[in-house]
Amino acid sequence: MAPNDPTSDWQRGTLRLSLAAVLAEGDGHGYALVQRLAEYGLGAVRGGALYPVLGRMETDGLVESRWEAGDGGPGRKVYSLTEDGRARLRDEITRWQSFAEAMNQLMEHADKELP
Repeated sequence: MAPNDPTSDWQRGTLRLSLAAVLAEGDGHGYALVQRLAEYGLGAVRGGALYPVLGRMETDGLVESRWEAGDGGPGRKVYSLTEDGRARLRDEITRWQSFAEAMNQLMEHADKELP
């Protein structure tokens, strides 16, 4: 993502929710999580953004981590969504849907007003 790309602001604002959503699909280490987000079209996520968010999610009890041995390489930290994380995600999905609907209405209105 380019430094001046406005979607980078959107990515930062939704990274916690996005990570919870991909972790709902299954456990993953940092690089795998970044790949899954990119597959959904959410752009490249840097480690400098990813790991602090995962750390805060772990502190808040939304994710837990464990170390797994690497295949012929160093071990890696694997993250999983906790039951509290799943409950929070369910709540956030509902809130997101309401927010997205309101934003869609606003953008449709604004689009009609543009010359």
